[in-house]
Amino acid sequence: MATWITICDTCKHDPEDGAGDGARLAELVETAARCTDLRTRRVSCLMGCGHGCNVTIQSAGKLCYTLGRFAPEAGAAEAIVAYAVLHADSDTGQVPYRQWPQGVKGHFVTRHPPLPPA
Repeated sequence: MATWITICDTCKHDPEDGAGDGARLAELVETAARCTDLRTRRVSCLMGCGHGCNVTIQSAGKLCYTLGRFAPEAGAAEAIVAYAVLHADSDTGQVPYRQWPQGVKGHFVTRHPPLPPA
């Protein structure tokens, strides 16, 4: 099953320049994920505005995580992708803390159990 990184592209939207931090982070995550088997997609609002910039990491049958409070920087995008690779390699989606990239520590907002199979 594919592991998805869903990026809110409307986080901290700046009407003055027509973009915002979410769109900038989305571009960086998409670039960082190009050489992986991860899938990315953008959505307009993950409803975590108090934690923007937000992403979710999810795969069928695994724990799903929402992370936020990122700056739109290459280092953040690389840490998100590195964590998502570990999530993809895990049977349950749970990654031991000692393996977390430094750039995602302190950014976890929620964890959701997988949906039941039926």
